[in-house]
Amino acid sequence: MIPKNTICLWYDGTALDAAQFYAQTFPDSAVGAVHRAPGDYPSGKQGDVLTVEFTVIGIPCLGLNGGPEFKHSEAFSFQVATDDQGETDRLWNAIVGNGGQESACGWCKDKWGLSWQITPRVLTAAFTDPDRAAAKRAFEAMMQMRKIDIAAIEAAWRG
Repeated sequence: MIPKNTICLWYDGTALDAAQFYAQTFPDSAVGAVHRAPGDYPSGKQGDVLTVEFTVIGIPCLGLNGGPEFKHSEAFSFQVATDDQGETDRLWNAIVGNGGQESACGWCKDKWGLSWQITPRVLTAAFTDPDRAAAKRAFEAMMQMRKIDIAAIEAAWRG
């Protein structure tokens, strides 16, 4: 069944590679149908992979091999809630270690330029705490980090 809403992500000929990486890296992720172009198009030839249906943590996506004209930007990201430091480290290291790059405050980019927020649940709980002083301490600790260090967030949160 075709989902009512699907996220379409633009790639320059690497949609299948990206989908396979996401399926291997994230839980509840899989590669579905691979569709080949029925004719030549501006960035490819008949028979090339045109689109790839896949899911990322249960979210339906379509990878479109549209060519080099459009790039991913930080204006769109996947935010992945993690349960512990081990899961945070595993996902962060998979993305960054596979040609990606680190950014600030739990953000990183994969090698295709797609942004990810690897966000421990405790971080969200800390800076939404009704005790605004505690929330601010946790927030200020996060602002100094690249990959989130849960123990440091918890220590700042406690004061």
